Amino acid sequence: MSTNPLHTKFRIFPLLVSVAITFGIGFVASLFTRPEITGWYAALKKPAFTPPNWLFPVAWTTLYLLIAIAAYLVWQRRDSTSTYKTTIVIYVTQLALNFSWSIVFFGMHRILAALFIIVALLVSIVLNIGWFARFSKTAAWLLVPYLMWVLFAALLNISISVLNK
Repeated sequence: MSTNPLHTKFRIFPLLVSVAITFGIGFVASLFTRPEITGWYAALKKPAFTPPNWLFPVAWTTLYLLIAIAAYLVWQRRDSTSTYKTTIVIYVTQLALNFSWSIVFFGMHRILAALFIIVALLVSIVLNIGWFARFSKTAAWLLVPYLMWVLFAALLNISISVLNK
C-alpha cells in the first residue's frame, strides 16, 4: 500500500470521475427499470414488506454516492501491487453484477435468473468490502449500507420469485 502523500491529497477530478462512472452505471440500469415500474413490476405479487416505489431511487442515489466515494478513497491509495489489481477486478465485477441485475430482472423479466445474479452480487460486495479494507477502512465501511440494501433486495427478489411462480 502506498504511503505517498500525493495519493492522500484530495483531488476533485478523480472523485468526479468515480461519481460519473458509478452514477452512469446506475443511470443506464434505470433505463431498463423505470419503464417497467408502472407496468410489469406493478402487476407482480409482492410481499408486504415491499418498500414504496419512491424509496428505490432515493436509496440507490445514496448508495451510488457511497460506492463512488469508497472507490475514490481506494484510488487515492493505489499502488502497482497485485493486491490493488485484484481489488479493482473485484470492484468492477460487483459493478457489472449490479448493472446486470436490473437488465435481467426488469428488462428481461427473469426473476429467478436475477436471483442468481443478486447472490453473486452479494458475494462480490462482501469481497469488495474485504479488499477495499486493505486500502481504506473508511472505504470498506462506506460499502456496508450497500451490502445491507442488497441483502434486503435479495430477500425481496426471493419473495417475488416465490409469489409469482
